[in-house]
Amino acid sequence: MTRHILGLSGGKDSTALAILMHKEVPQMEYFFCDTGKELAETYEYLERIKARLGIKIKYLNSERDFDHFLMLHGGHLPSPKIRWCTEEMKIKPLERFVGNDETISYIGIRADEIRDGYISRKPNIHPVYPFKERNLVKADIIRILDESGIGMPDYYRWRSRSGCFFCFFQRKYEWVMLSEEHPDLFAQAVEYEMSEAKSKGTGYTWTQGETLLEIIARKDQIIADHEKAIAREKKTSPKLSLAEVLESVLDDEDDEMPCLACHL
Repeated sequence: MTRHILGLSGGKDSTALAILMHKEVPQMEYFFCDTGKELAETYEYLERIKARLGIKIKYLNSERDFDHFLMLHGGHLPSPKIRWCTEEMKIKPLERFVGNDETISYIGIRADEIRDGYISRKPNIHPVYPFKERNLVKADIIRILDESGIGMPDYYRWRSRSGCFFCFFQRKYEWVMLSEEHPDLFAQAVEYEMSEAKSKGTGYTWTQGETLLEIIARKDQIIADHEKAIAREKKTSPKLSLAEVLESVLDDEDDEMPCLACHL
């Protein structure tokens, strides 16, 4: 018997895909790869999804969090060049969850996106892309979320992607807002960064060329520049939602593609 699975990240695209598919594929298995370093808003959003759709979500990794794998990797933090976090905490748990069963994996890449659909290279896991097949774009995803009553996760007020609170793909404005919204989590991110630099002598920083404390030292300028960019984008594209405006502005700052398994 073929299994049908859909991974939720706590982001808008995978959520919209779950909304789209849950009646069409009643045997769907939903899962969330829990790093133990998620925002509280992410867990709240997953609870909202479960309640609205009447589904169960299997949480993977509950017994082994980020710090466990950090120790296994000799205390070396992940980076855009060495993404051990995605491999250890997203892909491998998915493959253990599936085992050798023939499986169809539903992936929320939109028709207006150009990016790699890689999740797993196991031959028994077969990816499908319902948004692409139906030519659904970002505006459709937002409509699906609104019509379902689930809406967007709360962190989309200041952050355009799901994932760990210290994800190295965050833009500088998002780091500033993490310090405002969750000062305790920001302090943990600083501690990780300083520990890596001190123990390994690498000069490692979560964001290229600047430590988190250096970013915060000029946070007023970062916020001011961001607000000017938001105002320009609103004027240029008045029909965009606030979440779309934020995403567009942050993408202009840094459009490097994050890990697919983390941010759909």
